[in-house]
Amino acid sequence: MAIKNVPKAIALIPDGNRRWAKSHALSIFNGYSLGVNKFIDFTEWCREYGIRSISVWAFSTENFSRESSEVKALFRIYKNMAKDRGILARLHKNKTRLRVIGNKALLPKDLLQALQNVENQTKGYTERTVNMLLGYGGKDDILHAAKSFARTARKISSLNNEFFKNYLLTSAIPDIDLVIRTSGEQRLSGLLPWQTSYSELHFSKKLWPDFTKRDLHAALLDYNRRQRRFGK
Repeated sequence: MAIKNVPKAIALIPDGNRRWAKSHALSIFNGYSLGVNKFIDFTEWCREYGIRSISVWAFSTENFSRESSEVKALFRIYKNMAKDRGILARLHKNKTRLRVIGNKALLPKDLLQALQNVENQTKGYTERTVNMLLGYGGKDDILHAAKSFARTARKISSLNNEFFKNYLLTSAIPDIDLVIRTSGEQRLSGLLPWQTSYSELHFSKKLWPDFTKRDLHAALLDYNRRQRRFGK
């Protein structure tokens, strides 16, 4: 069935990499590596449907509480991804911009430098954007905005929704039409609280490395069955 109503902006929580690795007797490193490669494929599937903005939760502030070896392994995968010429070539081919969003002070400098290099090389593209949420937490984003506003010494009476959004770390991310979360978990865990207030939610039982283009199609069909009223 054709997709008539394509969401302009989607957000993804690619959950289940560790469980997938364990079920296949592989290391967590292997699970996350496959998950990153799957996401690159995912961005190209989205391009084929005409989706212009993809926000992926790559690493939350809460994830820092995991074993340090796991955190370091995941950061190493992201750094390798950023230095992979094949992946960069695919971004150029698809005219896709990479934008890294989060508390960058929490990230290793070598990782940040590698990702910023990709950001700089793709910043001229406007057709589609991949927002990589790294060292990101929804509550932290709201708190950051509140503190930033307070430092401006503006009167509270001047504050409105659009003005406040400018202080968010995620201010460049548009309102999300559709959120997809894999692995059967049915919660947002603080993902983009400002942008997801009227998002449609799709929860897939598939672990992220098993997610396919057909599963994305099913999510978009599900989205097309929704009637979005926005409180009206």
